[in-house]
Amino acid sequence: MRTMTIYVEKDSMIHNVDPLTKLLFVFVSVAMTYILPTYHFIIVVFVFTLFLLFVGKVLNYTLPVISVSFMLITSIIIIQSLFHPDRATPIYDIGPFTIYKEGITFAFLVTLRIFNMICAFGLLILTTKPDDLVQALINLGLSAKIGYVILSVLQIIPQMIRTTDKISDAQRSRGMETEGKLLTRIKSFIPLITPVVLNSLNDTLERSIALEIRGFNATGKRTILNNPTPYKYGLVFKVLLLMLLVGTIFWRVMI
Repeated sequence: MRTMTIYVEKDSMIHNVDPLTKLLFVFVSVAMTYILPTYHFIIVVFVFTLFLLFVGKVLNYTLPVISVSFMLITSIIIIQSLFHPDRATPIYDIGPFTIYKEGITFAFLVTLRIFNMICAFGLLILTTKPDDLVQALINLGLSAKIGYVILSVLQIIPQMIRTTDKISDAQRSRGMETEGKLLTRIKSFIPLITPVVLNSLNDTLERSIALEIRGFNATGKRTILNNPTPYKYGLVFKVLLLMLLVGTIFWRVMI
């Protein structure tokens, strides 16, 4: 049975780290790949992020997302290798088109940044319960309404997957062909997607009504049912991450 989150329940060191520390790591790891735009440095950051995914036992859950992004990566490589504005060194000719070294180099940097960004966000989402992340942000001063929006975004993908599975099973029970050749899947797409969208809109309405009944907009002090347990090394890791970010900025200024 599918859950309503992408969170993967595992017993690992990464799962025990508090949400704000992991959120800060996402920001720092992504920011550093832009502060120092050298592929050697970006590879180091990317490999370290992969290592954390491995330690968190969720590396295999991130690989499908990376594979899906290959279409975007391919388009970036083609466009940049052919039409990069600083192109000057041709390395190969394909008919009327010429592939330039500058474009390939830049596309490689962008690809590494995208992969690192996917893995960093994957580390946060796959090893952090959405409720804990949102509650930590609210405790930090974030509005409860914005927190609800963030929580909804984190839940929308698994919710849509679960709804699609239910409607697909219902359509098959009525005799509709939803599997097989590509043409068969295309024909079943519209009858499938329409109830998925309508059901999602209906769920949103029901959820908003339920929130109003439970006093979501009520003023006054709120009682927290499940408050995340403070992580004892959280402050140490946050300071180290900030020092690493400052050191990276200083290194960029000096070179």
